[in-house]
Amino acid sequence: MIRTRFAPSPTGYLHIGGARTALFSWLWARNQKGEFILRIEDTDLNRSKKEYEQEIIESLSWLGLDWDGLYHQSERFDVYKEYARKLISSGHAIEKDGAVFFKYVFEKITIEDLVHGTIVFEELPKEEEVIIKSDGTPTYNFCCVVDDALLGVTHIIRGDDHISNTPKQVLMYKALNLPLPNFGHIPLIMSEDGSRMSKRFGAVSIREYRQKGYLSKGLVNYLLLLGWSPGGNREIISLDEARKIFSLNAVNKTAACFSFNKLDWVNGEYIKAMSDEDFGSTAVSFLKERGVMNELLSPEYVREVAVLYKTRISTFEQLLERARSFFTDAFAYDQDTQPILEKDMSGQIKFLKERLLKCDFSDKTIIEQEFRKVAEELGLKTKDLVHPVRVALTGSKIGPGLFEAMEVLGQQRVAQRLERLVSHYKKEG
Repeated sequence: MIRTRFAPSPTGYLHIGGARTALFSWLWARNQKGEFILRIEDTDLNRSKKEYEQEIIESLSWLGLDWDGLYHQSERFDVYKEYARKLISSGHAIEKDGAVFFKYVFEKITIEDLVHGTIVFEELPKEEEVIIKSDGTPTYNFCCVVDDALLGVTHIIRGDDHISNTPKQVLMYKALNLPLPNFGHIPLIMSEDGSRMSKRFGAVSIREYRQKGYLSKGLVNYLLLLGWSPGGNREIISLDEARKIFSLNAVNKTAACFSFNKLDWVNGEYIKAMSDEDFGSTAVSFLKERGVMNELLSPEYVREVAVLYKTRISTFEQLLERARSFFTDAFAYDQDTQPILEKDMSGQIKFLKERLLKCDFSDKTIIEQEFRKVAEELGLKTKDLVHPVRVALTGSKIGPGLFEAMEVLGQQRVAQRLERLVSHYKKEG
């Protein structure tokens, strides 16, 4: 049976690269009806923290991944010491200065990488390597070999940056007479300009993407596209669908480039596909997490506001930014609205306000009819009244349909904001 693993170190949060590695490992195992295990590489007792481990586990679960076993290297120190003693006994390791060193007896090594095909290693950079430090702590390559063999890992899927570790590990497998696993190295994710990823270019934690209001399904879909394609020029695919067709042979051999624009587009497609009810409820939860909800904002009202912006946003953070005027009365007019506000229309706006206070606000169609009547009576084109009113209500030149927005804001809020615009004209005048 095929068994894969993801082996994060709890010395930091789970980032995009690690999440994609976990995703591809999980997909291959599930596609082959195999098992996927999670191994916490916490041998560095000083730097490893439970808060990081918890975040890694929560992020993987949020992404929709599950596992068939959870292991901690910190609980397996006796196992590593036992296998170090075996290497000493067989002459493949020596003990000196309180540490144990593995002796590399090099031979030309050839592996059939599941992604890159044939890889040949002609030499090693060193003759020996510490596998047990003087303080009793085991080192990375040795732990990986022992654990992957004893835990039955058949396929090791990891980033390209681990290719250099492969010949060292192969020699350790052979020295311990352990079966060699299959290796598959995934090209790294680069920024759009081809440089290494940084916090400026996407290299932030899954936790931060979640906090910015990305959907787990949207982020997973985008991760899938970073090095793999479902074919047929298709870009939107669910995790369950990907599980059925995923193949390591189809993973790209070249580095993928991270694009916020593409991520936003994918996430936006998932937002549009949500039912209004689910979208509204998710918006309420997001605003609660951001501390925006208060006694003046009912969940029902927030759901109505959210639906206005459903086709206009890519993340829930954008909802918070673009719909800010619906969540507070203390908003400023955007700088680019000044040309609209330069023409004093205080008389016309005041007249509109009085008419709207007598209007039935239960239906946007009625509101629109009354609005158009007022414009006609004032001798204005409808658009000449729409622009300043939109600024009055939202602080922006663009936004959802004006009459839908007025219906959601309600009669009193609309009247107050129109009066505020009148005061602005007087102040500026």
